[in-house]
Amino acid sequence: MSVDSVFVHKMWNDNEIKKMVEGGVPYPMMSDGGGKVGTIYGIYDENAGVETRGRFIIDPDGVVQAYEVLTPPVGRNVSETIRQVQAYQLVRESKGTKATPSGWKPGKTVLSPGIDLVGKVWEVWKVSEEDK
Repeated sequence: MSVDSVFVHKMWNDNEIKKMVEGGVPYPMMSDGGGKVGTIYGIYDENAGVETRGRFIIDPDGVVQAYEVLTPPVGRNVSETIRQVQAYQLVRESKGTKATPSGWKPGKTVLSPGIDLVGKVWEVWKVSEEDK
């Protein structure tokens, strides 16, 4: 979503993104003309009429689980966003009985929060590092 029109999104996708990502953007792009949504999330600059680049991971209950805001010169890492969504999904599906260590990827070692983990996180982290 950005303050750009759907027409600008289409041109950007057709002339730029499709050259970098096979098939282009794999999800609908929405326009936030006027910056109403950006204002809610604190990324809309009313004086300039633009939004700062940000990504927000929002769970099915509407709770923001993660966000990242970057100034325009710094690119985002879509693979990291997908990894984080997968981690949040795993934690949600486990009803909080699983947690993911830094850099976790699907199929790799997860943590089981509890008293048995206290003082032993480094051991599990070491195993997860070996998974990489």
